Amino acid sequence: MPTLLEVLCLSASPHLQVFDRPLLKALAQHALVAQWDYQQTPDEPCSLDIALVLLHDYLKHQSQPLHLVGHGISGLLALLYAQRHPERVRSLTLLSVGACPAVDWQAHYYAQRNLLPCSRRQLLTRMVETLFSSSSQAMTKALVKLLGQDLDHSLSPHSLIKCMNLAPIQVAVPLFVCGSVDDMVIDPHQLRSWQQYFSDEASRLWVCSGGRYFFHYFYPQQTGAQILDFWRSLPGNPNSHLSKTLISATNAESQAASVLVE
Repeated sequence: MPTLLEVLCLSASPHLQVFDRPLLKALAQHALVAQWDYQQTPDEPCSLDIALVLLHDYLKHQSQPLHLVGHGISGLLALLYAQRHPERVRSLTLLSVGACPAVDWQAHYYAQRNLLPCSRRQLLTRMVETLFSSSSQAMTKALVKLLGQDLDHSLSPHSLIKCMNLAPIQVAVPLFVCGSVDDMVIDPHQLRSWQQYFSDEASRLWVCSGGRYFFHYFYPQQTGAQILDFWRSLPGNPNSHLSKTLISATNAESQAASVLVE
């Protein structure tokens, strides 16, 4: 039965939510997990500040600080919020967010778009190889469609005209940084660079053995066990039993992982 632990997973990329679901399902077996979605129409500006105001409107009504979790641009949003309102954040877990936190798959896409003489579809096909290493033609086609929708509809500070650059951000809350050893967008060096900005002794870094940019989709049980162990280790945490029942499920998961787009 879920504990009283309160977790908020942020989603600023509605078309990529499918890759968060396995991890949310794993965490929800051991904690009360809510998902906060941010969606905008094509006519609205891409503004991180607007999203942060709306997120604060939600969190300021909560009775206690929450554990925030975010992948990619959603992780950047969680990081900026924790910087502004640390009193509302119990801990922060970042998935595929480097020490230069604005770098994400879209930043890589636009950088290559400005350098390579190829069409959007050709470049998105290359990005599928970078992000997923998919060999199936049908799967590649489906993933190209998803990435294209994310380009058009997600909250992103990047465009063909300019990509946002942000210096490393230090937050006054326990921080758990997670990534993958074979991620070509957020490589292990970018992950390790976080360690010099840890301001809390409970903060830690974990690098998954595979899974690339969406490692938490391919290895949800393993990633969930690490996150739960991080929460369990925090000072004053009454849920010291968390994560023990999840760790045993990671061995089989580490043997193989496959892409499934619904």
